[in-house]
Amino acid sequence: MPRAIANMPPWIVIDPLLQQWLQEDIGRGDRTTQSLFTSTKAPQGQAKLILKADGMVAGLGFVERVFQLLDASVQCELMMREGQSGQSLDLIATIIAPLDILLMGERVALNILMRLSGIATMTHQYQALIVDLPTQLVDTRKTTPGLRLLEKYAVQVGGGQNHRFGLDDAVMIKDNHIQAMGGITQAIAAVRQQMPYPLPLK
Repeated sequence: MPRAIANMPPWIVIDPLLQQWLQEDIGRGDRTTQSLFTSTKAPQGQAKLILKADGMVAGLGFVERVFQLLDASVQCELMMREGQSGQSLDLIATIIAPLDILLMGERVALNILMRLSGIATMTHQYQALIVDLPTQLVDTRKTTPGLRLLEKYAVQVGGGQNHRFGLDDAVMIKDNHIQAMGGITQAIAAVRQQMPYPLPLK
C-alpha cells in the first residue's frame, strides 16, 4: 500500500488553536519569567529539542509556529525531518529566541510535539504490521476535543489514513441508527430521501 500523504492544515486554521493554547497557559502573564526580567530585555537563548525515547517525529511545523506567534524573529534549525524516525537522545531541533519567549512557549510546543510524535510512532508501528496485507490502517473520530486536526495529521505522518473528520463528512449508518429506525432497510430508505449530494453513504 502507498504511504499516506501528510497534509498539514493551513495556518489560518491552525493559528487560532495555537493562540488559544498559548493564552490558556500564559494567562495573565508568565509570573516567573517576568519576575526574572523586570528591567532589562531578556537575552538571547537557545533551546535544544531532544528525543527521550525511540520513535517518529511529528509536529515540528507547529512547534516552530508556537514560538513565531510569540516573536516573529525566532530562528528554528531542524535536525530531523517531519516523519523521520530517531533514537533516544537524538537532537530534533535547535530554537534561538529571547529567553522569555523560550520559557513562555516551551510547554505548549512540547505538549504538541510529544502528543503528535506519540500518535505518529504508534501508527507507524501498526502500519508496519500490515504492510504486506491488502488493507489500510484508518483512524476514527475518537480524538481529543480541540486536537482533532492535529491528531489526524499525526496519523497521516505515521502512514495511516484519515476517515471522517466530522459528522458532516459522510452519511454513516451505525448500530444506534439502525436500532432507532427499526432496521437497516428503514434507515437506508430514510437517509436516501434526505442525504445531500455528494456525500457518500457508508
